[in-house]
Amino acid sequence: MGRDFSNPEDLPEACREIMIAYNNLMWKTGDTLFELLSEALGLDPNYLKDIGCVEEMTIGNGYYPECPQPELSIGIATHSDPGFVTVLIQDQIGGLQVFHEDQWFDIAPVPGTLVVNLGYMMQASLITNDKFKSAYHRVLSNKEGSRISIGSFFMNNSCSRRYGPIKELLPEENPPL
Repeated sequence: MGRDFSNPEDLPEACREIMIAYNNLMWKTGDTLFELLSEALGLDPNYLKDIGCVEEMTIGNGYYPECPQPELSIGIATHSDPGFVTVLIQDQIGGLQVFHEDQWFDIAPVPGTLVVNLGYMMQASLITNDKFKSAYHRVLSNKEGSRISIGSFFMNNSCSRRYGPIKELLPEENPPL
């Protein structure tokens, strides 16, 4: 989704206004996150935006139906998001887990909060030379109700742009991976 809808009349009238408002808020959230991430790396606040990390955003909705035998199913298998950053809104059902230090941890839903995952492009030798880590995560099925989530995925799918380690993050004692 772009920063502006070229044809807002193509959106369903029943949810057009809220979709446009949500899209605009997620772009603002993304801009702020990338400024903070740039600063956390010791770079100019606009650095990650200037190299194209905030050029595209895809919004995806997840629906995980209630499952009477959750131990026999998988909501979403273990993965790391491929882009730069994912911003997730999850409902109160839960099921999101993150893998850390050889074990799974539940990410309990907290009303009014966002979950932010760094994607593989932000971690890898492609950008931060492993200064940031991409989170392996999964979604478990559950028998307590259907789960709904909305993810905003910030990426750059341009085939013409090449990414490599940020030079300012490559001192001699930390060569590219």
